[in-house]
Amino acid sequence: MSYRVRYTREAKEDLERLYRFLLDQDLLVARRAKDAISKGMEFLKDFPFACRKATSENPFLREMLISFGHNGYVVLFEIEDKTTVTILAIRHQREADYH
Repeated sequence: MSYRVRYTREAKEDLERLYRFLLDQDLLVARRAKDAISKGMEFLKDFPFACRKATSENPFLREMLISFGHNGYVVLFEIEDKTTVTILAIRHQREADYH
């Protein structure tokens, strides 16, 4: 079964913020980060339950780690139903928490 991946407005803003941060430093690195995140989203289409639970209270609220360089990104998402995964937030692993 393949899930549809959708983004909340906040998650789209997170992607834009993360991309702009890298774009100011290095265009190629920004593109590679964008590609890494896109590959992670492709993984979610088929295997959302393979990711770790974000809390013990809600088995459908999960986090996915995306490796990138020495660190990476953390994606907070919810499995809405049998066909939809909703991306709630994305942050760099060095950030304190989701924004």
